[in-house]
This record gives sequence, structure tokens and C-alpha cells, in this order.
Amino acid sequence: MEYLTIEKKNALEEELNQLKSVRRKEIADALEYAKSLGDLSENAEYHQAREDQANCEERIAHIEQILKNAVILSDHKDGFVSVGSKVVVLKKGEKETRNFDIVGSEEADSIAGKISNESPIGRALLGKVKGDTVTFETPKGQATYTIKSVE
Repeated sequence: MEYLTIEKKNALEEELNQLKSVRRKEIADALEYAKSLGDLSENAEYHQAREDQANCEERIAHIEQILKNAVILSDHKDGFVSVGSKVVVLKKGEKETRNFDIVGSEEADSIAGKISNESPIGRALLGKVKGDTVTFETPKGQATYTIKSVE
């Protein structure tokens, strides 16, 4: 099951529309042009266009599958960390807090502070509340965080 925010759902729908309406036509035009060049066995333009076509169709199928099975997140105010929560944590031994948005794996972007519910820290935080402390394994060893707030 894939969890998506409404923003990510809209972005995927927009990408899907772009791929189906614009990109497919561009690739079809490139294939027609490449075919007009003659011998297809040694036609780099043709082989590139076929590869682009395969990649485009694969991406379309992937997005359609995500959207078909996605659970769209809504705002919740129960105080428990879940997918869609904004969590402020303090790592043991540090003075500055960190802000995380708990998201589905499709939206994860650690640089932007969006962590997957399937990541070690995401799994550790799920179901916890403000004031709870979680410890989990990282590639560098154990990490301990205290939850300062949950929205």
C-alpha cells in the first residue's frame, strides 16, 4: 500500500497526463522520423526512440499502479505519529531539533525532511506520541530521538 499526500497525488496525475498526452506524441514523432532514415538495424535514432518509448510506457504503468493502490492522507489531530504527521524530534546528544514529515515511500526526500514510513526512523516513530523516546538501528549504530511535538 502506498501513502500519498494530496499534493503528491496531484503531481503524479499531472505527470501521467503529460506522459500520455505530450511525451507519447513526441516519441511517436521521433519513431516516424527515425523510420524515414532507412535501415533500422543500424539506426541509432530509431533504437533511442524505442528505448524512450519503453521507458515512458513503464513510467505510465508505474504511476497508474501507484494511483490505483494509493491511500490519500488527510489531516488528523489524534496526537499519534502516523503517515502524514509532522514531527519535531530531538536527537540524543544534540541541541537542535529536527523536523520530519512522515510520508509514503514514493514521496520520501530526506533532504526536504520527508521520511518514509518504511525507513528505520519512520517505523520507530509510528504510533508514538509527544514525549516518547525511540531508539532504532542506523548504518552508523543506534540512534535515539525524543518526540517534541506531533501535528
